[in-house]
Amino acid sequence: MARIEHFNNPNAPKPNSIVVAVTVFVQDEQGRVLLIQRTDNGLWALPGGAQDFGEYIAETAVRETREEAGVEIEVTGVVGIYTNPKHVVEYSDGEVRQQFSICFRGRYVSGEPAISDESSAVRWVAHDELGELLIHPSMRLRIDTGLEQRSEPYIG
Repeated sequence: MARIEHFNNPNAPKPNSIVVAVTVFVQDEQGRVLLIQRTDNGLWALPGGAQDFGEYIAETAVRETREEAGVEIEVTGVVGIYTNPKHVVEYSDGEVRQQFSICFRGRYVSGEPAISDESSAVRWVAHDELGELLIHPSMRLRIDTGLEQRSEPYIG
């Protein structure tokens, strides 16, 4: 399913849904960030996705990281909560979703980065390489906030 990100776009379609979703900020022992290249829009992003019925939200973070990146993590905290109403995602099936995402901090446990149906590339990315990748501004905000190592989560 195709996906179009609308960010601060006054001509964006009006949202018709809000879905609880997560992203996961995890670093390896060298401080590199785990990123995937999404198959639906080609952009680089933290692994993540929507919560399923019957699971705790931290379980969503673990499952999505495993499914999209092939890596096992343990949730250790919250980077931030991202609810910008000026960020909507338009899907080819007619859904227009207002952003609601909890970005968790995760600790790498095991596994090697591996692609999936939702990721065409997966790799650990050094801070100085981030500028070379196509990353949506809202995702870059999550990554930058994760790198800041704040004592309190970002809320916005």
